[in-house]
Parts: sequence; C-alpha cells; structure tokens
Amino acid sequence: MERELTLEIVRVTELGALAAAKWVGRGDKNAADGAATTAIRSMFDSVSIDGTVVIGEGEMDDAPMLYIGEKVGSKDGPAVDVAVDPLEGTEVVAAGLHNAQSVIAIAEKGSLLHAPDIYMEKLACGPELAGKLSLNDPVELTLQKAAHYTGRALSDLTVMVLERERHADLIARLRGAGVRIKLLGHGDVAGAIAAALPGSGVDLYLGSGGAPEGVLAAAAMRCLGGDMQGRLLPDGPFEKQRCVSMGIEDPSRVLTLTDMAGTGDVLFAATGVTSGEFLDGVRLIGKDRAETHSVIMRASSRTVRYIRSVHYLPLKQFPAGLAELPEIGRAASL
Repeated sequence: MERELTLEIVRVTELGALAAAKWVGRGDKNAADGAATTAIRSMFDSVSIDGTVVIGEGEMDDAPMLYIGEKVGSKDGPAVDVAVDPLEGTEVVAAGLHNAQSVIAIAEKGSLLHAPDIYMEKLACGPELAGKLSLNDPVELTLQKAAHYTGRALSDLTVMVLERERHADLIARLRGAGVRIKLLGHGDVAGAIAAALPGSGVDLYLGSGGAPEGVLAAAAMRCLGGDMQGRLLPDGPFEKQRCVSMGIEDPSRVLTLTDMAGTGDVLFAATGVTSGEFLDGVRLIGKDRAETHSVIMRASSRTVRYIRSVHYLPLKQFPAGLAELPEIGRAASL
C-alpha cells in the first residue's frame, strides 16, 4: 500500500470524530453513532482503495452503510480489507465520558478476520513479550512468564483490564498475584493498544471484549510490533453457528495475531472524540475552528505518527444534515 494512504485514512477518522463530537453528553448514542457513520462513509469515496468492509456496522439487512461486504473507496487503488468502527464508545459519547474514538484499519485483501459481533477473550502485550505468552495458560503462569522475560518482579508489572462485573474473578486473581491493575472504564481498542505503546506504563491487557474491536486492536498491534491472541466466546448454538458461517470452524481455538490481521502491510488510524488513554478529544477553538488529535500507524515501517489538525468548520464538506457542527467543540469539551 502507498504511503499516501496514511493521510487519506486519517482524514476519514477526523471527519467521523468531528461529526460524533456534536453529540457528546447529549444522551443519544444512536444519533452519535449515526453521525460518525454517515461522515465516514461520505469520506471513503475519496480514498484511493478498492475496499471491502469486513468489520463494520453489521450485516447489510441491519446496517444502511458500512455494512459487512460493502465496497468502499474510489476503486482507484489496491484491493484491501477494511475494518471500521465509526464510533468506538457510543454510550461513552452519550454520557460525556472518556476514551471514545473513530477507528479504521485497512490491510491487504484477505488479511483481516471476519469476526462476528460477539465477545472475545483477549491477551495483548508489547514487543518485549511478543511470541512468549499463551492465552491457553492460567493467568498466574502468564504473569510469571511476563515477569521472567522482562526481568522484573511481579509487583512491578501493570495489567490493564476493563472494569466489568464479568472480570471480577480475573481481577481477584491478578491482585492475588501481586501485580498492579489499571482498570479501564471504556475503550477496548485503546486498552489493548496501550500494552504495546511505549511510555504507557501498561505491560499486559487481559479480559474479554468485543470480537470486532479485537480485530481492530490486532491491526494496531501489527503496526506496533506487539502481540495479541484471542478466543471467541460464543453464547449458545446460534452464535457458534454464526462463527462457523463466517469461516471460523473451531470457535474455541486460540486466534493468533496472524489469524486476525494477516502478515502483509496494515494501516491503522484513530481520532479521539473524547479524551482517552492516548488521544485527546475534539476541542473547539474560537467559534469556527476545531482541533482533532489522531494517530496513524503502518505495519511495514512500524512508524507511529500523532497528528493535531485544526479544522476550519465552515469549509468542511460534511454530509447533508451534519453541517451545523460549530457547536461540537463546546459539547466535546464538557
């Protein structure tokens, strides 16, 4: 994939974040998600790819745009898989909380896992531990291995976990082992990425979250040199059959980073809607400008770029119905 695609992709997430930010703290998660989806879909036509959505807003019958299988891009470019979450954190935006972002990953065609919208057990780590841990191990053994390979005491390790009732046993076992725990209120993709970001202070990410978000995080891990493993957690026969119908014949097997994000080039971009672990949210500057904070990564070079952009809103080409965006910064900065 051409380097020029990096800027094209981040322009898409920027517009999605600007559109969603209008709805921060307004209590309407569907409107926020719809605004981000409409904005992102409108921008894709200008991106020089022949893309197919493999992670999106749902099946064609349920999603009017960015549905699984939809063709996106100008068709004047490489054939790629597209994974997109126009708004990771719809409820976060509705409640005015942290860690909401617009996220896109693109990879060579056939590289990204077509993951069903169910839970996935996850283990993510940085380059120092890549290839040395296993999701099949008990958590206590995983921690011992991490301490051994990093040359650090268990008490010096930090594990990030989503703060959810389903993780009560995991959190108790982590505390019993003596490691530090950083609880994350929201932002499954950002949480997994933190384990591989230099300076984050996070060594491991453990627990369960959405499978589509797992694929997006795996794409970022390919760019960061980290590692991620996942295991689908289907709830009942229907979800098991859904896994099989999507090409995952054994839903119980451990999915490797290669299973989820291939071995070829990958681009990952995210723009903050509300401030979070590693991105700031949309911020109003004066009456007619807004600042966005984005990250763009590429697997082939492992370059990570952070981009701050100041947008002159009257000249932004928002889709019909999204033109009243000068209010967004005040909403997003609450």
